[in-house]
Amino acid sequence: MPTEEELLALELHPLRQHGYTHKKEGSDPVFDYIDASATWDPGSIADGDEEAKEVDVVGVVLGDFALASFSKDLADLILDAQITATDKVTCVLANNTGGAIDLASGTLYIRVIKLTS
Repeated sequence: MPTEEELLALELHPLRQHGYTHKKEGSDPVFDYIDASATWDPGSIADGDEEAKEVDVVGVVLGDFALASFSKDLADLILDAQITATDKVTCVLANNTGGAIDLASGTLYIRVIKLTS
């Protein structure tokens, strides 16, 4: 019977299908994650408004955790990411700065953390 380390080394192991599996020293695997990216030009966002971008991310389901970052300065805008449906992540930029903000086009990076049971 193969050891856990040998199983994790196999590319077909379920925990390796979507990305790197983090392992704490002396414990069972903790999480698996899926990465995605998309080009986004959010344009001008008025104070109090939001701009949303839906991204297809195969393998995500409701209940997974989503994180997002952007390749340009967010100029004090708030960036949030949520799983909104199977295989869908919605990222939202919210402007509460007191004035309009016009961000340049950039790359939206998404990481979805899948908990293992």
